Amino acid sequence: MTASVCLCTYNGGRYLKDLLSSLAAQTFLPTELIVGDDGSSDDTSEILRDFAVGAPFPVEILPSERRLGPAATSNAYL
Repeated sequence: MTASVCLCTYNGGRYLKDLLSSLAAQTFLPTELIVGDDGSSDDTSEILRDFAVGAPFPVEILPSERRLGPAATSNAYL
């Protein structure tokens, strides 16, 4: 069985480390993590890049050049 995790982010740096740590600590790891970032202006992108380096599964980060909103980000990137 395989599972992909899709995540949309926007200025979620405050909570992102805990979320990613929890995901990496699961007994059943995802096959991949796909992240659509909606033009974050905080440290979200840096946190995602740092996590991707040592993640126990592939991480694909899809940045947006401009703010799209939650629904459009989900539809455009995921």
